[in-house]
Amino acid sequence: MRLRPRRSMLLPGVILMGLVQGQCKGQTSPPWSRGANDPAVSKGYVFQVPDIDNVPDLHGNPADAKLVLFIGGNQFFVLPSLIEGFVKQHPALRGRIFYETLPPGILRRQIAADDTLTLGNLTLRVKPDVYEAGARVVRQMEEKKQVTGVVEYATNTLAIMVAAGNPRHIASLNDLGRAELKLSMPNPQWEGVANQIIGSLRKAGGEQLYETVYRKKVADGTTVLTEVHHRQTPMRIMQGRVDAGVTWASEVEFQKNIGNPIAGVEIPPSQNTTATYAAGMMVDAAHPQAAAQWLAYLKSPETQESYRQFGFKPVESGSK
Repeated sequence: MRLRPRRSMLLPGVILMGLVQGQCKGQTSPPWSRGANDPAVSKGYVFQVPDIDNVPDLHGNPADAKLVLFIGGNQFFVLPSLIEGFVKQHPALRGRIFYETLPPGILRRQIAADDTLTLGNLTLRVKPDVYEAGARVVRQMEEKKQVTGVVEYATNTLAIMVAAGNPRHIASLNDLGRAELKLSMPNPQWEGVANQIIGSLRKAGGEQLYETVYRKKVADGTTVLTEVHHRQTPMRIMQGRVDAGVTWASEVEFQKNIGNPIAGVEIPPSQNTTATYAAGMMVDAAHPQAAAQWLAYLKSPETQESYRQFGFKPVESGSK
């Protein structure tokens, strides 16, 4: 079954409208926001070369930032709306927010490496005030006294991302075991979503389906693992390098809404997995007041509506 179309994702203001109008012809290479994810006020000379000089998951200017957010990457497309709404309430922070949307596991490794990250020839040290990821991981960090003030603010489910029109006629998770299909799948070493996907594969086809997708097909090269699935999987599908990959349902909807030739196959509730997103203030945050304000904002009706418009759901009892 294909994903049922959702209501048009119109954000407060014109942020998403601008994205959709500006990208109706599609865009294979990120960043897909055409600048909307950059909260810096003064951008200087804008230089970008697709696939060469392109840094889609670092946003804004870390120099003299007054709020630094480390956020699990699959939320990147919600951030323009959230940042705009937040700085309207806290105007002193306009242009003073820096955030990263890399996979949660990579962000934790950056924190463990004295808050330092090297991308190619660029080395950056920036200390996060807030960390956002799956609730289980954030709660573990809370137990270890790494974060405090934890809030849970949204949930998400999985979908199978395919090319528009579903040319390979993929109808279910069990189809992913077909020998002729080429898959792009998150690497459990880096991306927490892989654990949810593995659980869903086992629900659908038992240990055999998991072994086929994540062992046999990896060994024979028909499953290619990702480091940053929210970028690599849609790119690989649009480039014709793979046929499908399991992602969050919200990522499928985002790609469709910006005009990229992407579609989704729905996973039934009996086989799906629900993830809960949480955020906490780092105990050594350099900007605790701004961090506390951000955590409060995540629970606001305005923020909840923005997440809903992107296909996320509210936190309910029983979410995992």
